[in-house]
Amino acid sequence: METLENYELIKKNGQTTTEKALQWFDELEPVNVDFMLGLWQGSGLHTNHPMDGLLEVSSWYGKEFVDSETVHPLLFSDKNQNIFKVAPNANSMKLVFKMSWLKNNSFKPLLMLTNELMKTEVSQARLRMMEYRGKVTATMVYDYLPINDSFRKIDENTVLGIMDYKIYPQPFFFILERK
Repeated sequence: METLENYELIKKNGQTTTEKALQWFDELEPVNVDFMLGLWQGSGLHTNHPMDGLLEVSSWYGKEFVDSETVHPLLFSDKNQNIFKVAPNANSMKLVFKMSWLKNNSFKPLLMLTNELMKTEVSQARLRMMEYRGKVTATMVYDYLPINDSFRKIDENTVLGIMDYKIYPQPFFFILERK
């Protein structure tokens, strides 16, 4: 299936399987660090992963890549649509995998409050060129979590991201659009 057709189909349906998402990721061309610089708005790509829907419920906005050493991996928006940076937390990540009920919209105020409490202005990740699934591509390396997010180019302003979390075997997929 053609890359653009994949994107349109997935965008329309909002979901796919892990196998199809991996196949699509493998078809896409790598990107370099400079390509990733800037502000990106994200959306989840649902593949029956425990994190599917959580970013949306928690008002995730996306990511910001200032330079290779200054990366804000978790941007959220408040009730007034102001964007703020959040420091990732290992304990919170572990809870997400155990408490799928957090994805219920009724928990949105609690998740938003939690995010407000974890605000930061300090960079929480960096960008490196790393090999992932047979291609060297821009990869975001979290400072304090065993997570790497690798990116492949859908078009000049859109990338497919894949979160490789050391303690969880199934990858999590997301799409970033340049703002």
